[in-house]
Amino acid sequence: MPWPHPAVPSPTLALAGWCPLSPTGAQTTQLLVEPPWRPAVLWDRVTLTCQGLGAAGATTWYKGRQRWRQQGPRHVTVTESGTYTCYRPGTGRSPPVTVLDDNLVLQVPARALLEGDTVTLRCRGWWNNTVTRVRFYQDEKDLSGPVNGTELSLSPLQLNHSGHYSCGGLVRSFISQSAAVTVTVHVAAGVGVLFLLLLVGVIVAWHRWHRVAARKNQERAPLDPSAPPEEGEMLYAHVVVTKRAGASPGATTLQDPQVTYAELRGPQGQPRESSDIYRNVL
Repeated sequence: MPWPHPAVPSPTLALAGWCPLSPTGAQTTQLLVEPPWRPAVLWDRVTLTCQGLGAAGATTWYKGRQRWRQQGPRHVTVTESGTYTCYRPGTGRSPPVTVLDDNLVLQVPARALLEGDTVTLRCRGWWNNTVTRVRFYQDEKDLSGPVNGTELSLSPLQLNHSGHYSCGGLVRSFISQSAAVTVTVHVAAGVGVLFLLLLVGVIVAWHRWHRVAARKNQERAPLDPSAPPEEGEMLYAHVVVTKRAGASPGATTLQDPQVTYAELRGPQGQPRESSDIYRNVL
């Protein structure tokens, strides 16, 4: 007999690994479930706890779209299947929690799932009836052939494990298919911060190395003799005294040297003032 097609995920069965703050930073109402599995099953004697701002006795409970209990306690024990929410005056309405009484249910831990975590999905039969020939699906793709166990390990959890999961199997001699649940894997905050710090360190080190290398290249570069002198640069002249032609070989008195004047360009190649002309003694 062919296996049924994997179920399409229901929004009310999405794994809400939420945090107590909304995306805008405001505190929100949270609905905690015990035992901590989603979706919950009726035969586990499920207890719901409403957490939020306001007096403990000011909790309003809803089952589906109908008001279930008004001005009730923070804790309730569920005796019927359905979708539950709660309302607190200071923080509003909570996300939904679904309690099933189906023939086959796939459960996921009711917490935020972080990359690297140890996570196990379990396929459970109605009122703990034995389940055989179990198959698991991710996004309608069969993950493996029939297995003996009823659990699927996703450890260590990776980002590519995110998706819609369901299971199928034989319960009380009937082929059954669970509703799909959504698994969303989040990057751990510590890992993200560490990666950011490492990236900043690499960028800073690269810039520092680049500056040091440029400075060394400038120090090693040979001076250009044809470059114009900079402001304040010291210029040296080599004076050579020669004897005038026709002078007596035995003369001891030095003759006045011949002098040739040359104008030296100032900074940026601009001519200097007339008073700045230097003598180049040849």
